[in-house]
Amino acid sequence: MDYTNYLWDTPSDVALRLANKIKSVRKRKKITQKQLAGRSNVSYATLRKFEKTGQISLESFIKLTMELGLIQEINNLFSEPVYTSIEEVINASK
Repeated sequence: MDYTNYLWDTPSDVALRLANKIKSVRKRKKITQKQLAGRSNVSYATLRKFEKTGQISLESFIKLTMELGLIQEINNLFSEPVYTSIEEVINASK
């Protein structure tokens, strides 16, 4: 993946991108916001705010991913190390 496209992203940019991905999965599965909120035990207001602004607690985000069947995606985060220098490679082997 070419990470240079994201070099100048702000945390808000990343959060909105995640929100849009969750929203896309929700819509693909034909689940309404109210249905997802009820099933995931995340308040409807929180879900609406998340989809609009990207702001949500980590715990609520995880609840949404679990309900949408995306928890493996979260579990796989950082599973493959990304090294930015030879020093990191050396340190990882110690």
